[in-house]
Amino acid sequence: MIFAVIKYMQDEDVKEMRMLKSLFSSSVRADVLSLLLNSPDEKFYIREIAKLLRKNPSGVKRELDNLEGAGIVFSEKVANLKYFQANKDSELYSELKGLITKSLGLPGALKAVLRTAGAKAAFIYGPYAEGEDTSTVDLFIIGAEEPVDRELKDLEKRFGYKLSATEMDEEEYAHKRKKKDGNLKRILSGRRIKLIGRV
Repeated sequence: MIFAVIKYMQDEDVKEMRMLKSLFSSSVRADVLSLLLNSPDEKFYIREIAKLLRKNPSGVKRELDNLEGAGIVFSEKVANLKYFQANKDSELYSELKGLITKSLGLPGALKAVLRTAGAKAAFIYGPYAEGEDTSTVDLFIIGAEEPVDRELKDLEKRFGYKLSATEMDEEEYAHKRKKKDGNLKRILSGRRIKLIGRV
């Protein structure tokens, strides 16, 4: 009896590993998963996801349909739009979120959060970008349309870093760059880890 139980558990592990492997076999699927799992309380419609990820809407739709079929995301129709959201009740939810955290690391998780917030550009600078051992990660964010404080606090807990964000709207950034602002010049002259957009 015990051997049958062990074999069943092993078979289930193999099935789960195969499913996890197939989930990351497509770059579009991996990006969609990253976006939805890093913003589990947010709902997105197809064209919104395609715009955030800079992917073809038909490819995004195909991957969302596959993920919904696997029970990893669910959809809800509001007026003429179909919204998708991560399914927290899925048996794979915690494992997938953990895998994305490990595979994409802090920069990958930040990209997903910043895309969701509609930021035009963002990068990491300072000691972390220089490869130094530090407990603080300095972020520079341009043109975020939504606040990111709550999401950054969540990432602080998940990754064990203090996230220090400098935020500017596009107008302020352009003005300071044109005026050759000393602090901005110092930030831009150092090593940077690009997250999204161009500066």
